[in-house]
Amino acid sequence: MNLEKIWTKSFISISLVQLLIFLSFYALLTTLPIYVMDQLGGNEAEGGLVVTVMLLAAIIIRFFSAKLLDKIGKKRGLIISVALFMITSFLYLLVETYTSLLALRFLHGFSFGIITTATGAIAADIIPASRKGAGLGYFAMAMNVAVVLGPFIGLTLIQYVSFHTLFFILGVLMIVALINSMMVQVEEQIVEENDNRQRLSIHDFIETRALPIAIIASLVSLSYASVMSFISVYASSIGLASTASFFFLVFAAVMLITRPSIGRSFDLKGPRFVLLPCLMIFSVGLIALSITNSSWMLLLAAGLIGLGYGSILPGFQTIAIQLSPDSRSSHATSTFFILYDLGIAIGSFVWGLIVSEIGFSNLYLVAAAIVFVALLLFEFYYRRPSKKEVNIADVQ
Repeated sequence: MNLEKIWTKSFISISLVQLLIFLSFYALLTTLPIYVMDQLGGNEAEGGLVVTVMLLAAIIIRFFSAKLLDKIGKKRGLIISVALFMITSFLYLLVETYTSLLALRFLHGFSFGIITTATGAIAADIIPASRKGAGLGYFAMAMNVAVVLGPFIGLTLIQYVSFHTLFFILGVLMIVALINSMMVQVEEQIVEENDNRQRLSIHDFIETRALPIAIIASLVSLSYASVMSFISVYASSIGLASTASFFFLVFAAVMLITRPSIGRSFDLKGPRFVLLPCLMIFSVGLIALSITNSSWMLLLAAGLIGLGYGSILPGFQTIAIQLSPDSRSSHATSTFFILYDLGIAIGSFVWGLIVSEIGFSNLYLVAAAIVFVALLLFEFYYRRPSKKEVNIADVQ
């Protein structure tokens, strides 16, 4: 039997859409706080709020995005949301006040939430059933690459060109994303309405079995928000702005290099054996970041954070999915990312408030303490007598 193809035109197109959308997302995530403070006269808290507002909009729309795509079709929903994302990207060129930027970020979050729901659903539909695991693994790499390229491109460009030029370049990339979204071919499935409708309940939106591990993961994302949103500002404040663009390169390189071996250890020893050390290493990386005073220390902290944080997200996501019935895997995933994104959203704003009072060094010490609390909660949660072992290989 011939092996079914993964790399079809549609798969390549949807992967490129995912890559470009997240590239823009991460480029703006790391540069807009600087834009707020340097161009709009804002402070750290206002810089963090532009991140929070977008993520809150994305969280809100995620509750309803699946049903919306069922009604209008995945491809049509993808094209419309990418078009809106593209228009919003160009509208940054017209921003003159902080209030207008917040409104624009909120609109941007709605389109982002729909796009990220649509791309995942379409990728799952396009990939042959016999190669689903390998195909989804390749698809996930698009976001992993964007985590590196987005901040690197954004932080590098603003050293040589204006923020308006950065916004224009990102807008052009979204035109490319829109073209690729139109090239995707997916067989739409008609969702029939159930005549015997029952009242909506929390189970229509949330998988309660995934809540405990998702809450623990939200503490991790709360701490990670301090890195994602303010590493560029922090590096600039200690005279290491030129090194900041390499922070995420080292972060991603360590994450990608170590993930296969960590995954094998997860398979052999179980989640607790891997995730407890990863949480500890992440905490140590944040402590190293708090005492950074040179380029090599900043990059060492990047490596520690990449080694620790890099395996926490897929590990916790695996536990959330496997503790839920197979029929509720999409709800478990949605529940996990709603709380994970909520941690990022709250953290981006709260850290901005805190840093103005205690400074960056103490901020990263507090973030390290929160990760340690997450470690203790996970140890307590996983030691429950009813807890069964799960295997990360099922989602890799």
